[in-house]
Amino acid sequence: MLSIIKEELNRSITLSLKNAFSSEGKLPPVELEMPADKNHGEFATNIALKSAKIFRQPPMQIAEKFSEAIRQGLKKTSLQEKIEKIEVEKPGFINFYLSSKAVYGILSDVLRQKDDFGRSDFGRKKKVQIEFVSANPTGPLSVAHARQAAVGDALANILNFIGYKADREYYVNDEGNQINLLGKSLQSRALEILGQRVAFPENGYQGQYIIDMAKAYLKKKKITEYRQLQKIALDEFCEYGVSYLMDVIKKDLDDFGVHFDAWSYQSKISNEKQIQKALRDLGKKGLLYEKDGALWFQSTQYGDDKDRVLKKSDGTYTYLAPDIAYHKNKYKRGYKAIYNIWGPDHHGYIPRIKASVKALGQDALSLQVLIVQLATIYRNGKPVSMSTRRGEYISLREVMEEVGVDAARFFFLMRSIKAHLDFDLELAKKETPENPVYYIQYAHARIHSIVEKAKDAKIFMKKDKFELFKEEEEMDLIKKIGAFPSLLVHCGRQMDVFALVSYLMDLAACFHKFYDRHRVVDEKNPSLSSERLALIDAARIVIANGLRLIGVSSPQTM
Repeated sequence: MLSIIKEELNRSITLSLKNAFSSEGKLPPVELEMPADKNHGEFATNIALKSAKIFRQPPMQIAEKFSEAIRQGLKKTSLQEKIEKIEVEKPGFINFYLSSKAVYGILSDVLRQKDDFGRSDFGRKKKVQIEFVSANPTGPLSVAHARQAAVGDALANILNFIGYKADREYYVNDEGNQINLLGKSLQSRALEILGQRVAFPENGYQGQYIIDMAKAYLKKKKITEYRQLQKIALDEFCEYGVSYLMDVIKKDLDDFGVHFDAWSYQSKISNEKQIQKALRDLGKKGLLYEKDGALWFQSTQYGDDKDRVLKKSDGTYTYLAPDIAYHKNKYKRGYKAIYNIWGPDHHGYIPRIKASVKALGQDALSLQVLIVQLATIYRNGKPVSMSTRRGEYISLREVMEEVGVDAARFFFLMRSIKAHLDFDLELAKKETPENPVYYIQYAHARIHSIVEKAKDAKIFMKKDKFELFKEEEEMDLIKKIGAFPSLLVHCGRQMDVFALVSYLMDLAACFHKFYDRHRVVDEKNPSLSSERLALIDAARIVIANGLRLIGVSSPQTM
């Protein structure tokens, strides 16, 4: 409801100002925002401030002229009964206040649309891909991967909810030096288990999981003597390690509630054959040259700070070569926008992959790289060490088992992706209002309980034509509920879930404040009770919708 009114109001303001001031020249675009201070109305625009140079007058004078033109324009639309008043505030803002009828309409929309409230066609079925996690299959998923998983999955949920066709993809790097190192690490541990003293590979992958994997391999192959092991080629250890760890990774993600539409393997989608095809395309454009025995890509032609080696003098490819082939494949599949979710250690890689996309003939803006900052896990106030190769890190599996999936997913989304995240394990386990996910879920369960008890008292919620809401806390809660659809579009535009998490905390707080101050079920006033039941059930619906989008459950009892 609010989002529709906002769109209609924006169009009306634009038309009114165009009709009234076309002789002054082209005006800046109208931008409507929801003020942080509720005393400034439901919507506000700074169009008068942006027009000061055109009119060469003080913004307050311009705002007065604009507001009068807008009032006249609204008389010709259905918005006249929805906008109660328009006020000008210093230094030149124009604020819009909704009528009670318009505010009450929000509840009718929520109760009618239920699970679909907030859904829109904003994305217009645009086909997009979100590639995330894509951890090398050299160990269990870490906390960094876990945060990327929570972010990527929630973003895909939101994009699909607001009208995009968003696919989730995991890219498996199952070739290269890191896989050879995994195979050598596995081989060494298997030899040690059979009583052989061997030099462990420099920078090899350590940790109990390598030992467990080696034991599983020996058991599967029924190997009891090291002579049997010596006959096995390194490639077999590499293949077994990748297969074993991918099963672990897939199980962890499945239990975390993250399900991919596609699993793309480097060995299949960006192998030697595909790399050669991509290089031929670049070569035809004159973008490749040889120097010092290596093959170079002229990425500086597309904004990179220096040219990049694609094939080294020893004949092996750099990481960029298969990545170019992989992104060529993405566009071939018809994606109009591609989002890569990477960790901060890949920040410097962005210019070269952007250059590659341009060189392939694609719009650079069609590829967006979202850098998700790292997370630090705290236990008893102390950070937990993280090192993949040393094996001294806390995994996604450990976090899930310690705090549960709901708390894990929620806490990984509690900060903007641009900000470092501190994850407090002890707080995530608390069943008190201090724990934000508990606080929100408790609001949902509490509302469900109230509605059920009201049925026992033969008081049922009203569905439409509300007229009794007068309290400040009632109106605040309705308006907060109504902000949900616009909030989702904002998340889609920003490609960040944090605003939704923050909104859910605010919505829960808004409900608790209302409930603490006002009685919902009052047998002496059944009419007001019926409307208040509708109000809190609308809040419950929006809480459930929001939690569902971030992959968190909505319990009916707690």
